[in-house]
Amino acid sequence: MALAASRSERTRPRFIQATRRALLGYAFISPWLLGFLCFTAGPILAVFYFSFSEYSIFSAPHLIGLKNYLTALNGDRLFPVSLTNTFYYVALAVPLDLVGGFVLALALNARLRGMTLFRTLFYVPAIVPTVAATIVFVWLFDPNLGLINFGLSLVGINGPNWLGSEAWAKPAIVLISLWHVGGSMVIYLAGLQGIPVHLYEAAAIDGANRWAKLRHVTIPLMTPTIFYNAVVGVIGSFQVFATAYIATGGGPRNATLFYVLYIYQKAFQDFSLGYASALAWILFLLVLLFTLVLFRSSRSWVHYEGV
Repeated sequence: MALAASRSERTRPRFIQATRRALLGYAFISPWLLGFLCFTAGPILAVFYFSFSEYSIFSAPHLIGLKNYLTALNGDRLFPVSLTNTFYYVALAVPLDLVGGFVLALALNARLRGMTLFRTLFYVPAIVPTVAATIVFVWLFDPNLGLINFGLSLVGINGPNWLGSEAWAKPAIVLISLWHVGGSMVIYLAGLQGIPVHLYEAAAIDGANRWAKLRHVTIPLMTPTIFYNAVVGVIGSFQVFATAYIATGGGPRNATLFYVLYIYQKAFQDFSLGYASALAWILFLLVLLFTLVLFRSSRSWVHYEGV
């Protein structure tokens, strides 16, 4: 009994000290916790509730069950249009960003004088506000006064009506998205500079040329970075909004009516907040599905050094 009491007396101060440390930690992160509950978790739960209701700003919501989801899947003509446009954008923008950022990073990874300046120049567009960049590109893509069609005319090509054509509007939005390729380039640069030099030296001793080093050393060791950029790119591309909203407003003839832009129209133009909430949850499930597929596929092509 005495031995048990002495052990209890020794462990009690440790328990009190651990509790104090935990409370102090929670006190430090309490601003973040409050922000998360008020501005993230709360709105997510509210949108989930509204998705099962008929709700506009001017009246209280009332529950209607799965009607919003059934309408989206069966009775809404623009729902598949917006999804198709978004899938088109994701299928083009993500691979182009991955390849473009990787190629730029390879080119800017050389140890040459002034390379820091070039890295900065290629990265600066990534921090330019989307609104400002889009306005500039609207002028560049102008069929009569834009520099792009002017440059094409110099080589005998009659440039299209980029943003005013159903066939060319989505490719133009994809091209605008490449303006921010410097963001993925910086991440690739960090990955490239983390590859041990002795691996390249060993490959050179084995007679590997530049292509062999790239194929058998650089790309395998960069797969975790490529995977990260792919996941972030897919999640971001599904949420494309500002570029299409400013450049085309979803036109011409809904050619650039992307999914998030359609949610915005339903919520803040038609004031169908309940239906827009259902669309938002469908988007969440789609992004979650594609992310899970990427994580599942990563087992076969992502290689971690030392694993």
